[in-house]
Amino acid sequence: MKTAYFDCFSGISGDMLLGALIDLGLSIDDLKKELKKLNISGYEITAKKQQKNHITATKLNITVKQKQNHRHLNDICRIIDESKLDSDIKESSKKIFLKLAKAESKVHNIDINSVHFHEVGATDSILDIVGSLIALKKLNIEKIYTSPLPLGTGFVKCAHGIIPIPAPATVELLKGIPVYSTPTKGELVTPTGAAIITAITTRFSEMPEMQIEKIGYGAGTSDFDHPNLLRIFIGNAKENYAQDTVNIIETNIDDMNPEYYSHITEKLFTNGAFDVYLTNIHMKDNRPAIKLTVIAAQEATGKLTDIIFTETTTFGIRIYKCMRKKLFTEKKQVKTKYGAITIKIGKSGNKIMTLSPEYKDCKKIADAHGIPLKDVYDLAKKSYDDTRS
Repeated sequence: MKTAYFDCFSGISGDMLLGALIDLGLSIDDLKKELKKLNISGYEITAKKQQKNHITATKLNITVKQKQNHRHLNDICRIIDESKLDSDIKESSKKIFLKLAKAESKVHNIDINSVHFHEVGATDSILDIVGSLIALKKLNIEKIYTSPLPLGTGFVKCAHGIIPIPAPATVELLKGIPVYSTPTKGELVTPTGAAIITAITTRFSEMPEMQIEKIGYGAGTSDFDHPNLLRIFIGNAKENYAQDTVNIIETNIDDMNPEYYSHITEKLFTNGAFDVYLTNIHMKDNRPAIKLTVIAAQEATGKLTDIIFTETTTFGIRIYKCMRKKLFTEKKQVKTKYGAITIKIGKSGNKIMTLSPEYKDCKKIADAHGIPLKDVYDLAKKSYDDTRS
């Protein structure tokens, strides 16, 4: 599978993304030809090689030759709908602008149809968004993984005046996305860059196992101490296993009523924990204790941490990141003489590695018909095998 990994060590913007894709071999003439399908004029697109900290990259420049009016979401959607672009490019472009409109609406507390797009509605941003989707399609990229995104600090001047970095709209767009703070004074992730990358990315994580074929660099406009570049790797990813990054939250407890654990465990699961388990340990003075461990997504960590501090007697919690490799999973319902049972199927690539009937389905049938639970499990697996033969 042709896969791209976006290494956003200096963030991302629309022009950096397009520049990197041109650097990977996209013909700028092909790009211009496709963009002419939009009913927009008065601009010029150029691309040239540029060095950042002695690394050669492609710098995309869009020069708007005439003043552009502020646009609403409906104006932009109309431009896209009336174009001769492919239908999938039209739909994806409108979805990205809808994301931007929702973010601006939330920040300014106005109706989504009243949002003036200002910078992101200008010609160059329309071309960045539509052009990036065209480029990805031209390069036949099937799946995209992206690194966690760095955020700069300081302030930036925009149509609304002086605003903090990262821009409020950018922060809205990055909800649920892994980010980290840097001391860089300047905007690393723009609203346009945030809208595009959150729309096209399959997963934000470390680089997947892949055989690299090409590397492209897109240059940003600003100069920092580090090279202001977006790096994109293209290659074939080995898709034998799914992969993601989770947080491990754990604490040692030696002075709590054990009756509390059932309540705490249920509450943690209800609030987003992937798994919760207890381990018998010994602490100082050889006191028996329990290690409470929670596996969770980064975005759920804050809420789960609050629950642990509120519901337990602990004074401290350890949190660290962990990469998971998982079988690809799917569920299928099989029919048995006692009723339907859901089977969870684990695959490595296309190879079935394990089958697991759903416990609740099997228990319900076992209780209803007075038969051993293990016999129901065996029956469910046999029924699944029969559907494949």
